[in-house]
Amino acid sequence: MAKHPFSVALATARTTAVGLVTTGLMAGAAWGDTNSDQSNDNDTGQGAEQITETTIEEGDALPEELPEVLKGLTERGVQIVNKLESPGELEAYAAIAQQQPLAVYLTPDKKHVIIGTMMDEEGMDVTSEALEEATVAPWTEQTWQALSDSTWVADGKDDAERIIYMFTDPNCPFCHKFWKQARPWVEAGKVQIRHILVAVLTDSSEGKAAALLDSDDPAQALLDHEQAGPQAGIEPIDDIPESLAEDISANTELMDALHIEGTPGIFYFDDSEQLQVQRGAPLDDQLTDILGEAP
Repeated sequence: MAKHPFSVALATARTTAVGLVTTGLMAGAAWGDTNSDQSNDNDTGQGAEQITETTIEEGDALPEELPEVLKGLTERGVQIVNKLESPGELEAYAAIAQQQPLAVYLTPDKKHVIIGTMMDEEGMDVTSEALEEATVAPWTEQTWQALSDSTWVADGKDDAERIIYMFTDPNCPFCHKFWKQARPWVEAGKVQIRHILVAVLTDSSEGKAAALLDSDDPAQALLDHEQAGPQAGIEPIDDIPESLAEDISANTELMDALHIEGTPGIFYFDDSEQLQVQRGAPLDDQLTDILGEAP
């Protein structure tokens, strides 16, 4: 079973946030807004359904009026999602910034925040479990929605019982490997793979991604490309329309934001309805974890 990606994000946040103290409205300036404002009006997969694969439960209610210093964080792209249970006398909040969970501690004067890890006298992190519990549901919803709102090409039936998102470079041999591995599930109508096209491998990747998106039937173009193989498939276009270049760039930025360092990056819900990520082509014995019961 793939390691839960939220645990990776939490560990990253714990490492990078230790000792970070921000004061007044300078707090949060290092983070930008992660919400997408791109239009969803083409036939290549933008504007998909809201998240349905997991139940989002509300945590502890936030106060009706946040302190000004917390408002300053939200104005800089930090989402305050729940109050956070923590020892000591500091008021604590669970937050998410650039797909990273953060513990935010409010000082008694309510004019300053401390962002980082609280440890006890034995050097143990005392809030990580509470932070994960408070943020995993909104983190899951945000991540799945960001994938849904990206520009993708569907491989498989629209009424498939399982949806998978996959960051795909048209020149990627490991993406092609997973495409072949998934054929029985896709052809049986059990799985739809939504290929989020990126350009990260070679100079021709962007031109090939643009050619797939610009075709009359992107799904058929993707099928033809994969059947031929990455090196013998679609020809790149040289004069890439600005809108397509922006879509491909936005996909690549999303891939970076989700800490996917190479292709394929495969996002799926496991049998426990937890969002998982597979980095790289899976082994054969991992396929049922990702794709479900074999047809």
